[in-house]
Amino acid sequence: MRPLFALFLASLTALAAEPARPPNVVILFVDDMGYADIGPFGNKTLRTPHLDRFAAEGMRFTSFYATPVCSMSRACLLTGCYSARVSMPGVLFPPNRIGLHPDEGDAGRGGQIPWL
Repeated sequence: MRPLFALFLASLTALAAEPARPPNVVILFVDDMGYADIGPFGNKTLRTPHLDRFAAEGMRFTSFYATPVCSMSRACLLTGCYSARVSMPGVLFPPNRIGLHPDEGDAGRGGQIPWL
């Protein structure tokens, strides 16, 4: 009888809990932008009211390490690997037939990415 009562209490708790909402995530991936080029990070010259509101209402990440080449930064973001592990030699354009190692591919594309 006790296990049945415990199951009943657990089901009541599950009914009372709010359903989990998926997180709202916005990634701003910009080429040739410095750390303090927008309002939330200290720029007083350029007006970025929408980004200011995002920063005030949400969370700011301050430790993403960019690389000199945007293709490598994109590969790091997609795979979660450090730039030394991704080993992109330069910018990848659509006709290039090289890309990430098959083991490092974007999970959504199933392996080798000919270009990013």
